[in-house]
Amino acid sequence: MTLTDQDAVVPGHTYRIGAVSRLTGVPADTLRVWERRYSVVSPVRSDSGTRLYGPDDVSRLTLIKRLVDRGDAISSVANLTLDQLRERIRGTDVPERERQPERPCRVMVIGSSLAARLRLEAHLLEDIDFIGLYDSRAAFLEAERPAIAPDLAVLEYPTVHGDQVREIGELAARCGAARAILVYTFASRATLDRLDPRRLIPKRAPLNPRELRQWCTSRPAQPPAEDAEDSALDLSLPIPLRRFADADLLRIAAASPSVRCECPHHLVDLVLSLNAFERYSAECEDRNTEDAALHAYLHASTARARTLMEAALARVVAAEGIALAAPQGEI
Repeated sequence: MTLTDQDAVVPGHTYRIGAVSRLTGVPADTLRVWERRYSVVSPVRSDSGTRLYGPDDVSRLTLIKRLVDRGDAISSVANLTLDQLRERIRGTDVPERERQPERPCRVMVIGSSLAARLRLEAHLLEDIDFIGLYDSRAAFLEAERPAIAPDLAVLEYPTVHGDQVREIGELAARCGAARAILVYTFASRATLDRLDPRRLIPKRAPLNPRELRQWCTSRPAQPPAEDAEDSALDLSLPIPLRRFADADLLRIAAASPSVRCECPHHLVDLVLSLNAFERYSAECEDRNTEDAALHAYLHASTARARTLMEAALARVVAAEGIALAAPQGEI
């Protein structure tokens, strides 16, 4: 498949190898070797033979680079899907402690299939102390709490939907464990992304004894400092839609003098500024192909910041009782 050179400057669609190298941290020479030996991505070619990479290519290479830097062999991750790479980054493979814990790891399990299987396999896990094996969420809520809090809670949900996220978070909190694993079979990535990664890490079923032992002997999962930054580089994700039209923002600003709090006015200024810079960075991404990587990053990062400020503004608008002409929605 080939594209014209003009197609290469369409924002958010394709990037040249230099831009991809800057976005992902993979040297251009290394990228060519990975493509030739492992087929990590398959860029299209312009009529002049220039490699052109799409958003999914950039996302794959970003995640593969992080996994390789953590010690994974390129051959072991090159053919994983984008969702598998994301799941692996989120904590499926956790580094083991240099020193084994002095006491057995205390584990609580909630889920019919998993609890039944671990009752049969408990003799294979003598270094794990199962302080509770509950067949259901209801059985756990009705039972008397163990006197000692677990080190790890394992929650089994065959399917996970958006309306269960709050329930799962509350269940993990009631277990009293510092960490929890959500073992699931079917769930959308959008739903899994709503889980709190500091406390609850999803793991696609099955969970075997070796993996459970590995979780028990691992350090508590803390999101790396660069995670917030790197997530903005996932260019396969759509740019969040705006929550407020300009007319709504101006209406909120005009109404703010009638309330005692000046926060609505200040937040409107912030959102308007972010809207303007978001447009500017998107236009730069289009016009300056040499700096496409930097401006794609700025565009996505600004949109993320704008979304957070819009959520804050919506809360203040509701608290102050500022009426809008129409219901809030994404535009």
